[in-house]
Amino acid sequence: MDFSPFDESLLATCSGDETVKLWRLCDPELQQPSSPELTLRPGHGRLELVAFHPTSSGLLAVGATKSPLLWDTSRQDAPLAGSYIYPHLNPHQKYITVSLATPFYDLIPLSSSLSLTLSLVSHCLADTSTRGVAMVPKLALDVMSCEVMRVLQLTDSCIVPISYQVPRKVCEFHDDLYPDTVGTTPAMSADEWWQGGNKQVKKNLHSTTNSHPTVLQDPARGCSTSSSPLSTPSSSAAPSRSPSSTSGLSSGFLPSPSPSQSAKAIQNLLGPTSKFRHIQGAVMHRDTHITNLRGLNLTTPGESDGFCANSQRVAVPLAISGGQIAILERSQPGRLPDTSMPTIQNSVNVVDFSWDPFDTHQLAVAGDDAKIRVWQVPEGGLTETLTEPEVILQGHTEKIYSIKYHPLASGLLVSSSYDLTVRLWDVDSGEEVKILSGHQDQIFGMAWSPDGKLLATVCKDGKVRIYDPRKSAEPVQEGPGPEGHRGARVVWVCEGKYLLVSGFDSRSERGLYLYAADSLSTGAIDTAMVDVSPSTLIPFYDPDTSVVILTGKGDTRVHIYEVVTEAPHFMPCSSFNSPEPHKGLAFLPKTECSVRDVEIAVGLMLTKTTIEPVAFRVPRVKKEFFQDDVYTDTAVCWEPALTASAWLSGMNGHHKKISLKPKDMTPVSEAPKEAPVRKYLPSSVYLEEKTDEQKKEELLTAMVAKLGNMDDPLPQESFEGVDEDEWAKYLAQIIVMGAQVVGRAFARALQQEYAASQAAAKARGSSAQHSAAASSITGMTVQEAQQILNISTLTPEEIQKNYEHLFKVNDKSVGGSFYIQSKVVRAKERLEEELNIQTQQEKPQKTET
Repeated sequence: MDFSPFDESLLATCSGDETVKLWRLCDPELQQPSSPELTLRPGHGRLELVAFHPTSSGLLAVGATKSPLLWDTSRQDAPLAGSYIYPHLNPHQKYITVSLATPFYDLIPLSSSLSLTLSLVSHCLADTSTRGVAMVPKLALDVMSCEVMRVLQLTDSCIVPISYQVPRKVCEFHDDLYPDTVGTTPAMSADEWWQGGNKQVKKNLHSTTNSHPTVLQDPARGCSTSSSPLSTPSSSAAPSRSPSSTSGLSSGFLPSPSPSQSAKAIQNLLGPTSKFRHIQGAVMHRDTHITNLRGLNLTTPGESDGFCANSQRVAVPLAISGGQIAILERSQPGRLPDTSMPTIQNSVNVVDFSWDPFDTHQLAVAGDDAKIRVWQVPEGGLTETLTEPEVILQGHTEKIYSIKYHPLASGLLVSSSYDLTVRLWDVDSGEEVKILSGHQDQIFGMAWSPDGKLLATVCKDGKVRIYDPRKSAEPVQEGPGPEGHRGARVVWVCEGKYLLVSGFDSRSERGLYLYAADSLSTGAIDTAMVDVSPSTLIPFYDPDTSVVILTGKGDTRVHIYEVVTEAPHFMPCSSFNSPEPHKGLAFLPKTECSVRDVEIAVGLMLTKTTIEPVAFRVPRVKKEFFQDDVYTDTAVCWEPALTASAWLSGMNGHHKKISLKPKDMTPVSEAPKEAPVRKYLPSSVYLEEKTDEQKKEELLTAMVAKLGNMDDPLPQESFEGVDEDEWAKYLAQIIVMGAQVVGRAFARALQQEYAASQAAAKARGSSAQHSAAASSITGMTVQEAQQILNISTLTPEEIQKNYEHLFKVNDKSVGGSFYIQSKVVRAKERLEEELNIQTQQEKPQKTET
């Protein structure tokens, strides 16, 4: 099959029934036709290939079993030519490539790994077997993200876009990557080509055809956008599994505005940026790692984060019968022993688990037997395997999806299950206190609001819901969620005024969806597509900075955005890439961040064999000051605000807040203002009158300074066995030699200047005989000397004054040079010689008088 290069709705197919069919496709939202617009019957046996001509309209090449055929689709009676066009064709060759006026690209053999297909450009390993590959037209590429190629990978169950981008500065047009590309208007008809025409498709510049921008040019000329149904712009900085985007627009450009308009257009294109855009993720020192992890369970359900951590310990599921969980103390990093270690034994498979935010020893574990077991880890960690939980919570009738502790009330837990209910539990009493209903399918995720009043859920039935558990068992709000059904997560952002949902669209592309918490029914107010990957993005939100950090299990890239209440709501920041796929990322309380290193988040990254701390830092210049614009007062989320019974009775609470500022650090907002440093001294310093002794002293000081700082230790000072008299003699020699070095340098500069000036004076000559002789001797004319010393009338006082000033300001110690000083000296000597000549010429005139 093949699409027409000049009509995106025209599709040609050939098949084993020996027919060629032309289909007129309609908009994707409408039902496609069930019958072709045109059927061709070549009558040459089984048909293998079909391809449209790249420059002429309606010309179709068909590959039969033994011969290629050319058809004019406007005529249904017969092909234009038969197999005799290519007498050199091997009749036993099954697959052929038809070469027309503009050659087609050679067909690339497919394999189960896409890396073989694309190995010449970039190595890209597909997650599943490849059944076909198609290249997206050039006109649909996102040029502002340096996307140079996009292919669509056909698998057994989906079509995956794969984007290739050159690592360049984004949001700028790189014309070396994008020469003018062909338009969508045919160069000639089929008859014209058959008569010998060889016209090429024109490369139009700014028009649009069939809703495609035909050519993308330099954005310095200004920019505009044109919608394209095939466009899926990308914003990643390197070849990726999919183009990620924040809009569905392709960019085209208009002719040349002024430079100021160009700068403004680029600024408008970039839009507002985040102050955290240069955030840096870094794996901490190896001494903080926990290594030699063995037997990890990597098959936890998608609703689980994979592992969990608090400020003191980490819980990791093991692939051992009995649903065992390893408890690792963060205070004891290093290599774990090769022998077995104590664990928590649940006796059933683990589906999700969570630490109590107010008790670092209490761990709740949900099993596939519809029960929740609450375990108490002893002080100092496990010394023996635990087999009996403190509490068992029973009530669900089917396997549990996930569990979450309440952020304010102690001992309050919520769980979701395959029985499509959400249940609230009082952990201390072991009782079920609330049952929430209304879900029609699998519950992907849950999240408590920051004030602990509301509970949000996202469901496979395509709905986002908000519950007020103390008032109603039914949702108080409901709205459309992500279209994809592969998984989703939800988190409250911007002081609980918005909901952020990470999920999939209908094309299985991962994206972020922002909802106003008070109007879910209106749908998402903004969307940002991220990339294509099978795992669900798990969000971590920092309420102090409004930064959300997202990654999926099995990913190597951690995405970071700042979420704001005004458009654009998602402001991308620098991402963090791990050297190998990680199995999860769990974040620690804000108190674990080092404010001296400007860390805004610290997480633990789980790999196959290690747990590695990762710090996310904001680069700042004045790190010695407390960055109070980054560190607002943070909530004491490790202390409960009220009890479960108090919350159930209708009471509300809030966390108290504390400052993270150390006592010995000054806020950067109170840092003293630094006075600007002057690079040069003011002119008054040079113009003030000084005595000859002062001038000599300054000159000597400048010369001695060239010898280096006499206070600095010399290598000889470490020697021993030399008496003081010898050192005095050596020191005197060093000073004399240093003065000689400076004097020789000045003399060389003076000689060079003299030779150059003398040659120039000889070339120019002079009208007056005596002045010419003087110019020849001194190597400089009077006019040049006057220009150098900036003198209009020749007087001894003016010459001396300007000479002293210019000689001083061109001293090497203040940024001058010996060469310029030599020029000043030669100019003074030439003007003094000129004064002597004028004086001698005036004496004979007075004698005659």
